[in-house]
Amino acid sequence: MQWDHDHIIHLGGETENPVDPANDAIAWRKRIEPWLSAVFQAEHLSLLLGNGFTTSIANYAGGAPVSMAGSGFDGCPNESKVEAHAKKIAKSMGRGSSNIEDQLSAAIALLSGLQILEHADAATWETAIDKTLGAFIKDVLATEKSIDAGIDKQPDADDPLTREILVSFLMSFASRAASRERLHIFTTNYDRLIERGCDYAGLRIIDRFVGAIEPEFRASRLLIDLHYKPPGIRGEPRHLEGVIHLTKLHGSLDWRYAQRSLYRTGLPFGADADHPAVPETPRNSVVIYPNAVKDVETSSYPYADLFRDFSSAICQPNNVLVCYGFGFGDDHINRVIADMLTIPSTHLVILAWSEKPHERIASFIERVGRPQQLTLMIGKHFGDIQSLVEHYLPKPAIDPLTIRMSELVERRGKLGGKDSDSGGATP
Repeated sequence: MQWDHDHIIHLGGETENPVDPANDAIAWRKRIEPWLSAVFQAEHLSLLLGNGFTTSIANYAGGAPVSMAGSGFDGCPNESKVEAHAKKIAKSMGRGSSNIEDQLSAAIALLSGLQILEHADAATWETAIDKTLGAFIKDVLATEKSIDAGIDKQPDADDPLTREILVSFLMSFASRAASRERLHIFTTNYDRLIERGCDYAGLRIIDRFVGAIEPEFRASRLLIDLHYKPPGIRGEPRHLEGVIHLTKLHGSLDWRYAQRSLYRTGLPFGADADHPAVPETPRNSVVIYPNAVKDVETSSYPYADLFRDFSSAICQPNNVLVCYGFGFGDDHINRVIADMLTIPSTHLVILAWSEKPHERIASFIERVGRPQQLTLMIGKHFGDIQSLVEHYLPKPAIDPLTIRMSELVERRGKLGGKDSDSGGATP
């Protein structure tokens, strides 16, 4: 597969490199949309959303997407060594330059050693980590606020609202046949854009949190679900429409660790930086990866539970995993996806806004092989969220009606002349 192209399409085992697909979007839709419609109705469907998802919605809404680029810890003792270790982490993960997660991970590792030694520099690093993490949380909240401000705006007169783009994107995946398992959304993002979109779409979210006033994270994975019984049918309950499972692999802005338990707080979407629910010292309370809570259990809790959900959901027969906005720069996630592809009946769909030569995606695919289990739509046109929603993703409200119409036309066609003589009426 040649990766030095602006656009890459890989459908049904065949690869093409269109030069300007935007000028031929209608023709490409006739090929891509039916294929994705069939793929999305697999027995199990999972959706993995990375930072590119939030960035695309923020750009469309005229907002300010948060940057994952780190600013370092200038002035702290051994800052250069922390930065060098962060770069080493980034390289091992397949990323080019280190981001804020790499820098925090290196700084927290150093802090743990300093605390064990009871070194005087520990207090300096505690303050620096809290400052960096607090600034990052405020940046994410600012991104949420900018999206919220533009959610009901149109970029141009003929373009749909940002809210419509967000809802249509989610519903293209969440609209599952009653006999199929729920959509399971996984994300590495800390923001609450998915939850906000589900509110707009009327989707019910099932996650590990239980409770109304202070929802608490439960390590026991109870698959509580909602069903309905079709009229006239006994003993065959079906899944209720509009329900999804959600797992935030790297934690969330509104997750707090307190009293040896994990809770979800009432932090509003796009809250101001001085909101009371935003802690002044987030290092020991806010659960976002990498977490620095001083408790031995947090080395695996809650991330071990979250990744167990991820692996058990996608590493099973007849599963389809769709990745959008995920740059394949997290090796702990790549490893699970690679394991999934060892099951012959699984399928991986990569939708990516990526500039050539698409190095990280290429590196992952060349490592795992199995091109017959892949669908690729890579490039600025195919990865643009407006193009995806308007041209290529299945339309959930229309597709079932189109199928019924096609079946009716086919039945009438088999009647031949009898149907024609009766003016198209069925007997």
